[in-house]
Amino acid sequence: MVVRRPPGRRAQILAVAAERFHRSGYHQVSMTEVAAGVGITAPALYRHFRGKPELLDRAVRLGLDALADGLRAAATTAELGAVLAAVAVGHRPLGTLVQRDARLLPPARRAALRRELRVDAVLMTAVLRAERPELAEADAELLCWSALSACSGLSYQSAAPQPRRAEALLRGMVAGILAVSLDGAVADPETAPAAASAPVRAPVSAPGARPRARREELLAAAVRLFHQRGFDNVSTDQLGAAVGISGPSVYRHFDSKAQLLAASLVGSRERLRHEVDGAIAAAAGPEAALAAGLRAYVDFALRNGDYLGAMLSETERLAPPDRRAAVDFRRDFLRTWVELLRQVRPTVDAVDARIQVHALFALVNDGVRNRPHSTRPDLGDCLLRLGRAVLGLS
Repeated sequence: MVVRRPPGRRAQILAVAAERFHRSGYHQVSMTEVAAGVGITAPALYRHFRGKPELLDRAVRLGLDALADGLRAAATTAELGAVLAAVAVGHRPLGTLVQRDARLLPPARRAALRRELRVDAVLMTAVLRAERPELAEADAELLCWSALSACSGLSYQSAAPQPRRAEALLRGMVAGILAVSLDGAVADPETAPAAASAPVRAPVSAPGARPRARREELLAAAVRLFHQRGFDNVSTDQLGAAVGISGPSVYRHFDSKAQLLAASLVGSRERLRHEVDGAIAAAAGPEAALAAGLRAYVDFALRNGDYLGAMLSETERLAPPDRRAAVDFRRDFLRTWVELLRQVRPTVDAVDARIQVHALFALVNDGVRNRPHSTRPDLGDCLLRLGRAVLGLS
């Protein structure tokens, strides 16, 4: 007797796997859980995919293939916006998978995915420059990458929005981004050097450094290394070497690598809260507060790209209480921005405001980490202009 597999079973598996990875993080999802979500056994799942890495790779590729196919057929910026919006809604986990989980793939596959995204950006840039020939290529590329990032922000929505409504909003957002003028963007002397230089390494104290100073160095090094390599790929020996001590000496300051991760994220999170909330509170009126908050967030991002990357990629590695605290902070931070945006633009409802704020954060977070554009001395001013476009501000 021949047992026939149901049609579309691989696609069904990929859809379930993408949603599970997106919601819980790659490390927290087992093949057994994916199999159960599909309604098959784990052995049956292995007949389709050799293991979790292949499953993740194929789930990412499914969304990127849809994006590439759409962009190859797009001839206008309006069509670009329609493609980006459709993929963001139809493959909502894609943004999270690319920004957070794809870094766990083998190096060759990561490199291939980056090449594919660069090809997508080239396709978009050609269409944009055909309509706006006055744009320098570097400016056009930054606008296109920003549009991609803003649409990926939908992936961080806790609940799926109504598809047609979300697509319409994203199309308008992309149109606004691609229409931004970067002429005359100026470098901010307070932030441009940090954005234009190589990643800052934690300073190494003298052998007799005080424990407090050594602890702060470890926190700074941990944020950088966890972002660049991933929590599981960083050893205590590497952490110690980054600040000039032996690996075992790390345990004089932290009980475990997990505790070091939690402390490093908490410290950066509190600085973010202090800087942005302080700027908002000091402003006179909602419009000034939103402008001040945007400036403060961009300034923080330019100096703390490693934290933003680690926050996106490593939060799921935290112990449950620390993970809940991180999620609570993000929810409260988002709520502040949504309420502020709605005060400035009363016609925007909460659903649309959340989409726009998520898009803003994604655009800025990617913008300060996406080379070569992250090295632009005028990046801060560019991100401010793009952020205002995302929020629909004049």
